[in-house]
Amino acid sequence: MAGFQSPITIHQAIDRIRKNEYLLPAFQREFVWSSDQIEKLFDSLMKGYPISSMLFWKVKGETKTDFRFYKFLEQFVQYHKTHNELKSTENINDFHAILDGQQRLTALYIGLCGSYAYKEYRRSRDYSECSFPTRHLYLNISRTYSEEESDREYLFSFINKGESQEKDLFVDKENCKWFRVGRILSLHQDDKYDLDDFSEGNELDRESKKILKQLDKVVHTNLNINYYEEDEQIPDKAVNIFVRINSGGTPLSNSAILWSMAIANWKEKNIRTDFENLENNIRSKGFNITNDYVLKSFLYLYHKNVRSEIISFNSGFMNKVEQKWIDIMKAIINLFDLLKAFGLADYTLTSYNATLPILYYLYHNNIYTDFSTKICYQEDRNAIKKWLFSILLRKTFGASVDAVLMQSRKAFTSDIENNFIQSINNFPAKEINTEIKKITDVGDDFIQELLTTQKDDRYSFPILAILYPDLDYKNNNFHKDHLYPAASYDDLEQKDKDNYGWKVYNSILNLQMLDANENMSKNDLSLKDWINKQTKDKDRDRFLESHLIPNIDYSLDNFESFIEERKKILIEKLKNILN
Repeated sequence: MAGFQSPITIHQAIDRIRKNEYLLPAFQREFVWSSDQIEKLFDSLMKGYPISSMLFWKVKGETKTDFRFYKFLEQFVQYHKTHNELKSTENINDFHAILDGQQRLTALYIGLCGSYAYKEYRRSRDYSECSFPTRHLYLNISRTYSEEESDREYLFSFINKGESQEKDLFVDKENCKWFRVGRILSLHQDDKYDLDDFSEGNELDRESKKILKQLDKVVHTNLNINYYEEDEQIPDKAVNIFVRINSGGTPLSNSAILWSMAIANWKEKNIRTDFENLENNIRSKGFNITNDYVLKSFLYLYHKNVRSEIISFNSGFMNKVEQKWIDIMKAIINLFDLLKAFGLADYTLTSYNATLPILYYLYHNNIYTDFSTKICYQEDRNAIKKWLFSILLRKTFGASVDAVLMQSRKAFTSDIENNFIQSINNFPAKEINTEIKKITDVGDDFIQELLTTQKDDRYSFPILAILYPDLDYKNNNFHKDHLYPAASYDDLEQKDKDNYGWKVYNSILNLQMLDANENMSKNDLSLKDWINKQTKDKDRDRFLESHLIPNIDYSLDNFESFIEERKKILIEKLKNILN
């Protein structure tokens, strides 16, 4: 019967986790608690505080194979080992799926049975034992703490195994004794060597014994795990319960709930593992995609409504997506190969949503394989690059993004339910811009604002890349360069510093994009000396035109005139490109 069940001890809960009688449904999020949160949980339990009720779903019969279920995480490594292991539920006994209480139960399981590793300060992310040392939970049994000393009464701490040597009891430099918390499980159950024997063998004083007995009571005697059991075998109801619980507070974002719904309706393939592999693949290219991006791509490619709503991710729609998932993954991977070839990275790709029309074009035209490298697509790539950079600079896919996405898709089809793409042989940049209602021609004021963009601003790359389109962006063989070297700023006349200042000196007005080798040869040469060196055996006028440099006096005293003349060149160039 559904309802509150008889409470159990922490030890009983841990034992059921070990036996895989407690599992996590695929729509659960991963473990997100910090080591400090785990330590505080144990402190609260030692002080007798309740830890709130939990919600379990009794899974039995054919329902056991309707979802994918995962084991609890035992060894946690920050950034690296955060994914739960898939557990096959075919031909196993009935079990409980944890709908609410996963973070608390995982925290208890890691504290009592596992380990927690996080990065040492100023260490690299190589995930070695040196950078991410294994830590086990220990309890200081030498003393308790007053309110004046700490917000905790009992001091739990995840201690580096290099320091503790993973001993059941070790003494630190301040002569405090620390007990490995997980040892309390075996001491309680061992008939030949119990807690009293441990205390006597280690010559523990009365206070230390008292603390250990309190820990033993918390784990083995107190009925700390209160839970409500839902036993109705309707998977959708379980998902709805999960969503209802997690949408009322702040534990889960709306996107996480939507992702849960999508996973819940994914019947055959292991979407979580597939997404982890996709995420890692895209990260290796220098980008970071999120659940939101993948879900939005599903909607943009196949759903009549691109707004992210729970109702959209029903079993019918997800079944359609699942059938196409492998091809969608391939298209996304090839899309980010293309973006990397454009010289973009996570920092400079200022709107991931702006890439969805490109994905739509590549995917539904079935031309995504090797699109970033085949010569036959060169013209198409150039058109896409020019469109994307223009859109990024305009910030078109910022506010009201769903409306903009709906409008942009009309360039491909007016009836997505019956016809995914009309006869389109080239990327429809002009048609997309026509459909997007907010796009208008840009004027001098807009462009002058772009020209104030600073060198390290995330928008400086698309501005410079669109001004200098012919460099080797694919191999990252480019540098941003100050025309008047940064080192010469202090030598400017005071009037130029007063009128322009570093913000002008460090802006697009004094920047160019150079081939990496060319920039290294330029080094800190003055603009005048560099131009003379570069044009010694070349057409000077053609060189200046290709580098968008006005043909005037390049002495430092003439910086004001240079800036004003270059501004005219850049405004005209950007106006032609963006319009």
